[in-house]
Amino acid sequence: MSRRVVRRALTGYALLLPSLIGVGCFLLLPIVVVAWLSVHSWNLLGPVRFTGWDNWRAVLGDRQFGHALVVTLALTALVVPIQTVLGFAVAALLARRRGGTAWQVLYALPWMCAPVAVGVVWQWVFAPTGGALNAVLGRRIEWLSEPALALPSVAAVSVWSNVGYVALFFVAGIRAIPVDLLDAGALDGAGGWQRIRFLVLPLLRPTMFFVLVTGVLAAFQTFDTVYALTKGGPDHRTDVVAMRIFSEAFDAARPGRAAVMAIVVCAVMMLITVLQHRYFRDRTSYEY
Repeated sequence: MSRRVVRRALTGYALLLPSLIGVGCFLLLPIVVVAWLSVHSWNLLGPVRFTGWDNWRAVLGDRQFGHALVVTLALTALVVPIQTVLGFAVAALLARRRGGTAWQVLYALPWMCAPVAVGVVWQWVFAPTGGALNAVLGRRIEWLSEPALALPSVAAVSVWSNVGYVALFFVAGIRAIPVDLLDAGALDGAGGWQRIRFLVLPLLRPTMFFVLVTGVLAAFQTFDTVYALTKGGPDHRTDVVAMRIFSEAFDAARPGRAAVMAIVVCAVMMLITVLQHRYFRDRTSYEY
């Protein structure tokens, strides 16, 4: 290679170096550490011992971890469809409205707030005595301590926090659709719902794919909201995998088993993402 080509390559890598350091320190290195911990035993204070596959056998046979996976899947099934539908509905209202930027900021504020702070506010809303929601309904309901209501209540808070975030992407997607296509549909006699069903939604599939993938990943990593509202209770009904990993690593002082749990959860999320990609791959067009 000529000196000029080598110089340009070295310059490019030099400019990438800060980002590569960040990726290495905060992404690749933690992955290596988690994989290493998964085959070692450590109580956070004493010496580290190699245990082979003992942690894997213990986690894969742990009923509590299996229950946490089921709870997380249930939470995901509640949160992702509802926040996607509501986010699209909000975006449809904002996309053609004057002064929409201010409304977009207002809708996105819950997502920008710290999850723990949001949890504290909603604790007051759900409080059985003196809570805002029970005051409006005029009756006492144990929203966070009733096993049948705890998970839907947590899901409602997650949906409330994320609807604005989802709506921002749908607004961008709707505004990118050429108006000529919508006008042509109207001239052909398509009503409002028909234009949404046969024009808007098919053209929003790239946005839909992104929203669904990120929504599932975020739901699987839910921790702060659950910790602030229920701490995994009552009766382990909101004991999501992130809570289980935290409890195993710090309460039980078994980071090796927590590392195995994190690897299993990562594998499940990758599988769901691959399935979503395969579904949208042949149904998505990036050109209008």
